[in-house]
Amino acid sequence: MLLVWKLNVISFVSDLCKTTEAEIKSPFVLFATATLPKMQVAYFKMQGTGNKILVVDQRQLNMPPPAPSTLRKLGNEATGPGFDQMMWVSRPENPQHAASYRVFNADGSEVEQCGNGVRCVASILAGNQSQPNSLTLESPAGPVSARFNADGLVSVSMGTPEFEPARIPFVADTYAPQYKLDVDGRELDILAVSMGNPHCVLQVADVASAPIADLGPKIEHHERFPAKANVGFMKIRDRMNIDLRVHERGVGETLACGTGACAAVVAGQKLGLLDAEVNVQLPGGQVVVSWRGGTEPVWLTGNAELISEGTVDL
Repeated sequence: MLLVWKLNVISFVSDLCKTTEAEIKSPFVLFATATLPKMQVAYFKMQGTGNKILVVDQRQLNMPPPAPSTLRKLGNEATGPGFDQMMWVSRPENPQHAASYRVFNADGSEVEQCGNGVRCVASILAGNQSQPNSLTLESPAGPVSARFNADGLVSVSMGTPEFEPARIPFVADTYAPQYKLDVDGRELDILAVSMGNPHCVLQVADVASAPIADLGPKIEHHERFPAKANVGFMKIRDRMNIDLRVHERGVGETLACGTGACAAVVAGQKLGLLDAEVNVQLPGGQVVVSWRGGTEPVWLTGNAELISEGTVDL
């Protein structure tokens, strides 16, 4: 009898997977799908320089991340906790590393890296250790080291910047410090760089009046950025200070973008306009970016603060 029951359940699940859209509307199938159990998943809502980050630690349960439609609901503060980026933390492949993570935007898309999110993940994981000095995380863009400073700020290594067009990716015949980009018949001078994710950087006279709402989406979806792009609008105040606003790929303008800050600084350094360590003023606060050039990693230093904790049904 038990074997027959198991076979019947297997047959039902198999049939359900093959159900057509019309059949899904039947009361029986609606009842069957509606009664599937959900699991409460804990989260930490944090902010890094004003960037809203949701950290979900799945090292114990090791659940896969939600579908894009669910991510969009969670990212919207009207239907979920709200976030700019979600950091889905899982077990590392290398046992010497603290964890691995994946990054999802509020529109449900997955991206390669998030500098403010990395600091938030590192801060949460550090809370589970006794006076940690550093730890290493695994990201889609490669290993990331985190250091915890005496002033409470967190420094993370964001890897080596990539300027080769094909690796950004950006459509160009060869590398150049600056490129001409045609947007609606206007030729813009831009810098293109990857910090594990693609960035376009423009210099502006004043970030407050920069046409972010207009140019941001157009450059993000420009055909010369086949994987889309984050778009930074940078005002250089002096060799050690810049102002920056960023239109983030898949999100829009945010209060801060960690990889965007790194991209802006290394782009300015390649033009010989910035020093090795630069203060970056964003709408959400300040971060410090340092890069010694060559194959050295870019370091990003800033805050990581807990806003709230909660659970969601997935």
